[in-house]
Amino acid sequence: MKRFVLLCLAGMFVFSGCVPQTKTQAGGAYGAAGGAAAGAILGQVIGHDTKSTLIGAAIGAAVGGAAGAGVGHMMDQQEQEMRQTLAASDAAAVQREGNLLSVTLKGDVSFDTNSSVVRPGLYGELDRIASVLVQYPQTVIRVEGHTDSVGSEAYNMDLSQRRAEAVRNLLVQRGVAGSRLEVVAFGESLPVATNETEAGRQRNRRVELKIAPRPN
Repeated sequence: MKRFVLLCLAGMFVFSGCVPQTKTQAGGAYGAAGGAAAGAILGQVIGHDTKSTLIGAAIGAAVGGAAGAGVGHMMDQQEQEMRQTLAASDAAAVQREGNLLSVTLKGDVSFDTNSSVVRPGLYGELDRIASVLVQYPQTVIRVEGHTDSVGSEAYNMDLSQRRAEAVRNLLVQRGVAGSRLEVVAFGESLPVATNETEAGRQRNRRVELKIAPRPN
């Protein structure tokens, strides 16, 4: 409930009001609330320390494209390399919005049911992702954990936290500086598809890497 209130407060900078929503509607509203101001505020209210606030602000600015031509070119290069290295992957997908690069790791490929232990089959993808990330130390990365709505909200929040932390730790082992990484757990609160079908629940079980230019 606390996270929903915080998301509403951030959304007020984009929308004229904040009304009660279903879980699916909340996910759609979050996507629609993209932009520098809303993203920065979301990062600040979710963050628990200075680093989290800075990474959240960087992600917000990146969504809104609030960066110079040089930064945009750097993000173009990183996106191209990430797409090339993951072109044949069935476990990861790459998206771009403004200067924000997003890599989604599919939960059903990455973890066993109710487990936060990364499957060895994902190690190859993490090797390739890390090989790109280490070339761009001027970016920061937020590792976000998400689940479907099966089970209690508290359980899903904890599971998404543990899964995101597991991915973060493996990236650090592969040479990505820990100071560039933060973990945020969203549990079941930000679905990208309906939880009424198995196909939708599969899409909602995921870990996302949000890669943004480091704030000045």
